[in-house]
Amino acid sequence: MTDAVLRARGVQRSFREGSARLEVLTGVDLTVERGERLAIIGVSGSGKTTLLQILGGLDRPDAGSVEIDGRDIHALSERERGALRNRTVGFIYQFHHLLPEFSALENVAMPLLVRREPRSAAKGRAIALLNRVGLGERLDHRPHQLSGGERQRTAVARALVVEPKLVLADEPTGNLDGRNAEQVFSLMLELNREFGTSLVVVTHDPRLAARMDRVLELSAGRLQPAGESKSVSPAAVDSAAGSRQAAPGARDARAADASGVADARGVAGDYESGASSPRAR
Repeated sequence: MTDAVLRARGVQRSFREGSARLEVLTGVDLTVERGERLAIIGVSGSGKTTLLQILGGLDRPDAGSVEIDGRDIHALSERERGALRNRTVGFIYQFHHLLPEFSALENVAMPLLVRREPRSAAKGRAIALLNRVGLGERLDHRPHQLSGGERQRTAVARALVVEPKLVLADEPTGNLDGRNAEQVFSLMLELNREFGTSLVVVTHDPRLAARMDRVLELSAGRLQPAGESKSVSPAAVDSAAGSRQAAPGARDARAADASGVADARGVAGDYESGASSPRAR
């Protein structure tokens, strides 16, 4: 029996475009073992972000199932699904989605405050991880005071502060120059080894993909080993993605669905006020 942290079976997703229905995912099967590093590649518009949102419980499939740590996430209530994400899944996006009005320390501590951990404990863990990613001297800086690489390292720390079993990353280095991209990706791999966290990364960079344990390509709505894909029509997927209603997690990626901080601004208010833990909501 495998020790899988993520299982997807027969995942299908389509979107309506006018009178037509566009099939984006046509039966995705995927198993990710604990501690495994997996890259998903594919041409722009092939449905990679749609798949990642479904795997993380931010969008629902039309058919199929997704299990995280043995639980069918789409059989849970929204509250239960949010709690599972907060404790089990970390998200890293191409854009950092840090809350601009709060410091690096507050942004990283936020997921812990949402789960009602004491302020002192949340602060201590956030400081330790920011030190670990080389930002110990930037704790009180707000996002606009950080460089692009520093903002993305803060986002990595925020994703890992809850010690998730699974991290889903969507083009995490896509907005960075070559040097910063290398630093951030090397950091992600180092922390993957240190924490034993499973890592699923969507990337267009073949150099980054080559450093993962496995590389799968999304093509014609299915995942297969890289190099075995058939051609796709990404323009149609892009068109449908632009016209469809945004998935729940895409509507506000700075909220819990991006980093486990649905009540981010509310709990941050408690943080700033010095309360030992966030007030009940």
